[in-house]
Amino acid sequence: MITKQFENNKVNLFKTEEERKLMADAIKKVEKSFSKEYPIVIDGKEIMNSGKIKSVNPSKPSEIVGLVSKASKEQAIEALEKAHKNFQWWSRESQAKRSAILLRAAEIMRQRKMELNAVMVTEVGKNWVEADADTAEAIDFMEFYAREGLRYASGAPVVKINGEDNRQFYIPLGVGVVIPPWNFPLAITTGMTTAAIVTGNTVILKPASDTPVIAYKLYEILKEAGLPDGVLTYLPGSGGEVGDTLVDHPLTRFITFTGSMEIGIRIYERASKVNSGQKWLKRVIAEMGGKDYIIVENDGDIESAANGIVQGAFGFQGQKCSACSRAIINKEIYEKMIGMVKERTEKIKVGDTREFTIPDVHYYNMGPVANIASKEKIMEYIEFGKKNSRLVTGGSAPEINGGYFIQPTVFADIKPMSKLEQEEIFGPVLSIIKSESFENSIEIANDTNYGLTGAIYTNSREKLSKAERELFTGNLYLNRGCTGALVGVHPFGGFNMSGTDSKAGGTDYLLLFLQAKLVSEKV
Repeated sequence: MITKQFENNKVNLFKTEEERKLMADAIKKVEKSFSKEYPIVIDGKEIMNSGKIKSVNPSKPSEIVGLVSKASKEQAIEALEKAHKNFQWWSRESQAKRSAILLRAAEIMRQRKMELNAVMVTEVGKNWVEADADTAEAIDFMEFYAREGLRYASGAPVVKINGEDNRQFYIPLGVGVVIPPWNFPLAITTGMTTAAIVTGNTVILKPASDTPVIAYKLYEILKEAGLPDGVLTYLPGSGGEVGDTLVDHPLTRFITFTGSMEIGIRIYERASKVNSGQKWLKRVIAEMGGKDYIIVENDGDIESAANGIVQGAFGFQGQKCSACSRAIINKEIYEKMIGMVKERTEKIKVGDTREFTIPDVHYYNMGPVANIASKEKIMEYIEFGKKNSRLVTGGSAPEINGGYFIQPTVFADIKPMSKLEQEEIFGPVLSIIKSESFENSIEIANDTNYGLTGAIYTNSREKLSKAERELFTGNLYLNRGCTGALVGVHPFGGFNMSGTDSKAGGTDYLLLFLQAKLVSEKV
């Protein structure tokens, strides 16, 4: 029984010595489990395969965080068949029981918070505060969706007429494939997975290959919370083999995906094909990235704007779909803002995120990018920027323990419609663009294929109103940064090639995992 309203979990800033010791001890404990082997799990059965996904610490790639069994195509088909069979009974389970499991899982996650933080610090290079925020958001998703599940279970109102009793209610879809990203490997993985489970669907979870260990921890927690065997399948594997099999199979009812635009489009195309034996059109719920911006007008709070730009651009190494990769600056304050951004950027310390840095002007230490492929791709963009624009600061890749480190990099004098202004880099690279007018700023902000997040700093109510009407982004922030959406507070999802505007963490989200049924009885 839920006895209190939903409240967001507070993020730990590690201000006390006691908190820092708890986190340091958790990291040491996680390090002792390095190179541990993890199974796939089908219908509650743990299976160790000889093929492994090697999850490494991007701060020091010689360290193996875990060796995770890699599923085969045949196992993917078996998983779908078992999940389809299990859907028949899980879909009929009471909503009270399903929501209660999520609430228990949220409490277990709360108790294991430092351990989960430590896994993300080592597996994907989050700093302590970013990892804690990730875990807090995962807890929030379960708390929020548990309550939302109960709300949807009460059905929907219909117009009453004489002589009939009419009821509309919601039923689950079937077997869902969840393909989460590596950048929020606990929060987004938890949100996507538990939204599908709490609404009565069975789920095949194919975690990101860079972060399979933290995804296994989620499986562990849900099992401990009482989730019956067979509701959740843990199935790491390659995208080309396991991923395509899951997306294409006729028993798959829906796919929920967070990742790049290119892969999202590929999934959307494959899912649109009706294969032999398929009885439905598959539903795709996709979040596919962004090329997000902060507009700064000459009548805005430029100190706050500079902080918002730097935090948005370089938080978690710029590896966020909501990251501020474009700063669109009014020409009258252009050079001044460049100087302010440069000063703040150069205070950021780059290094192994196992080491905690006391914050200076709200900027914590910045870790590595996720993998060697990401590092090489980002450095290609940086080399391009050096040749085609003004390098303000950064531009190098420091050698630290062989890790995938890149200095936070700022380029100025970027032209609208150019490569750095248009393409999602997904790394610590900020492009600064000069705007001739407020109207020009809106035009630049809207000129990409994406439409996820954006922000504007101005004290003009007229400009804020115009921005609200004309900036085409799913999440628009006025006089604050463009990252940091809270579950329930800022439902998250974008327009155009940013995805299907799924609004995760909002009151519409669970409806994506349900279908409406109408029963009409003559009385």
